[in-house]
Amino acid sequence: MPIESGIVTLELWVIFFAILSVTIAIDLGLIHKIKRKLTKASSSELEHVMSTKEALGWTITWISLAGIFAGMIYFALGNDKMIEFVTGYALEKSLSVDNMFVFLLVFTTLGIPHKYQHRVLSVGILSAIVMRIALILVGASLLDNFHWMIYIFGGLLWFTSIRMILQKEEKKIELEKNIAVRILKKFMPVNLNLVGNKFLVSINGVMHATPLLVALAIIELTDLVFAMDSIPAVLAITRDPFIVITSNVFAILGLRALYFLIGGMMERFHYLKPGLIVLLIFIGTKMIISEFYHIETVTSLIIVFVILVTVMVASLLKKPKTTKSE
Repeated sequence: MPIESGIVTLELWVIFFAILSVTIAIDLGLIHKIKRKLTKASSSELEHVMSTKEALGWTITWISLAGIFAGMIYFALGNDKMIEFVTGYALEKSLSVDNMFVFLLVFTTLGIPHKYQHRVLSVGILSAIVMRIALILVGASLLDNFHWMIYIFGGLLWFTSIRMILQKEEKKIELEKNIAVRILKKFMPVNLNLVGNKFLVSINGVMHATPLLVALAIIELTDLVFAMDSIPAVLAITRDPFIVITSNVFAILGLRALYFLIGGMMERFHYLKPGLIVLLIFIGTKMIISEFYHIETVTSLIIVFVILVTVMVASLLKKPKTTKSE
């Protein structure tokens, strides 16, 4: 990498981490915590509930921030890097929507009310960012040192798409059989009664995990599995750690607001699963044939957007099912 290009990338890293620090502070509810201290109110009294209107505003804000950063990349590193960032961002964002069905299932199973869900998601997103950065660095290093790993990653995406085809419906979460819950129980007992917004509660001098911590454990394990698909998919677009990390993190930052925005409309995404299957098959194929045929990043971006727009339009046009009584 030329010295001048390296300096520009370093400056972009500084800007990225500055944006990340501010947005995480906001996303973790720093303003509400300050308000709580000033008013000396309990956490439950000022527990923030994100409305649909607020979620829409924040979703637009996160997407706008990603767009602004893409503009910075364009002026600093050129058009090709900007296209890689936008493609990686769109890919990660679309794949993450499917993960929201799991979030909804977890909260419903554990009976966690809306006003406490944001606390679980905020902590989950923060830890997911750290985990993603580590996995991206490992994945990029593997591809650089062991080129044949590209076939493994491509095959992994194909395997995931086939598994999604064979899976007829979303499995119910059985707490006693769930791997994350079983691992958590090895460290502490679990109490499935809600105790406000607490992750831990002391019962007879023994610390117990509350439903919020159980939900967090399940979501973290789910995100780890999800990252095994999404990270290889983005690495198929570019192996530049800067582009992969920034596009991934920007996509993750807006997940909490996006969840509260579309949480009540998830049943309308009728064709999301088929769309994601096609997306994974395309990216997996791109990786596997990369040695023999290179698909341009611009072409990949167009294909990704065509798939996403088709899914959204087809889902909106599909008429909702009516019951016999209706």
